[in-house]
Amino acid sequence: MELIESHLCFGGEQRRYKHGSAVLGCEMTVSVFLPPDFGSHTPVLYWLSGLTCTDENFVQKAGAQRLAAELGLAIVAPDTSPRGEAVADDEGYDLGKGAGFYVNATQAPWASHYRMDDYIVKELPPLIEALGLGSRRGISGHSMGGHGALVLALRNRDFYGSVSAFSPISNPVNCPWGKKAFGAYLGDNPADWESYDASLLLADAKAPWPVRVDVGLKDNFLEEQLRVEALEAAAAQSGSELTVHRQSGYDHSYFFVASFMEAHLRFHAAQLK
Repeated sequence: MELIESHLCFGGEQRRYKHGSAVLGCEMTVSVFLPPDFGSHTPVLYWLSGLTCTDENFVQKAGAQRLAAELGLAIVAPDTSPRGEAVADDEGYDLGKGAGFYVNATQAPWASHYRMDDYIVKELPPLIEALGLGSRRGISGHSMGGHGALVLALRNRDFYGSVSAFSPISNPVNCPWGKKAFGAYLGDNPADWESYDASLLLADAKAPWPVRVDVGLKDNFLEEQLRVEALEAAAAQSGSELTVHRQSGYDHSYFFVASFMEAHLRFHAAQLK
């Protein structure tokens, strides 16, 4: 990876890299926070952002670096989709660039670039660990990224040691955002969508780790798009340890994410250390 930006931050470094992605067939950027004295002992938290975001939204708005430095956590924030002139796009904000949904697309014209599942799980970790970091991994995210964090953890239960989410799209096969994206990326058959639905995956088998979810009760998307009650029902069915924190007065914004970032970072540090 080529370092394109670096800033000293709470004794650590906030870096930004670019690299060619063989999986996505384009150049990608990724932001990486390295705590002081990082090394092979340092666990890595992968952060997946939501619709319209890039790798920079989290590092600029979440306020995570101070505590991550204290806890000795590295944080990796990749982009939300492939980028570039050759990459297919859509006029809507909820499909195409900025809206990869962390799936491996199977349908044209998306399949040639939109393979965010393989990128996050298979291609990116070796690049990150080559910086000298350890192989203990957690994953978290917000909204579309909360969906991604839950789904990728549940699809790769031995790969991640901790998982949490803010405002996750919890049951995408039954919400407008999910139906639109999955129909485009995965095809018209809803049965082909099920392996990327966190509620269905959680209902199928008990999670090997506790799961933390936070949602704001003034989130405009709470009932129609997020459907966290489906995730709770799934956890009850499989006997999984899921805690949903419903935060009174909070909305869907990064103000909400920043307000509870400390709790999530301490949650991951406890699991990974």
